[in-house]
Amino acid sequence: MQVILLEDVKGIGKKGQIVNASDGHALNFLLPRKLAAEATKTNLAQLDAQKKKAEHKLNQEVEAAQKIADKLKDAKIKIPVKVGESGKMFGSISNKEVAEAVQSQLGVAIDKKKYNVQAVKTIGEHTAAVNLHAQVKVTLKFELVAE
Repeated sequence: MQVILLEDVKGIGKKGQIVNASDGHALNFLLPRKLAAEATKTNLAQLDAQKKKAEHKLNQEVEAAQKIADKLKDAKIKIPVKVGESGKMFGSISNKEVAEAVQSQLGVAIDKKKYNVQAVKTIGEHTAAVNLHAQVKVTLKFELVAE
């Protein structure tokens, strides 16, 4: 019996797959527990519509992330930091400070967890990798300047 999996089922397949299951397994286990639906024309059409909708949504997310990446690629962020008399920084700069600077200077709000900044402890130019989407990554240039 052909069924469409509604959930991931260990040993059988992933959600949205069409699989051949034995009649007993499908009728006694998969269908009563709402893990699968029978592969009728109506259900196959619904599955196809859901896949198209998910693909469209993914394309929109990638497009939006690409627009943000274009802004970040050309931008140069300046972050003022406190320094001592010898020109040495107090503390270090992390994802949080870079995210706040990007939001204040470019008006682009990006979650601080998407930045990959190693603890920066020196004045000057640095880069940070920004993972906007699984398919869209960009390198951000920022400069630490003495306050």
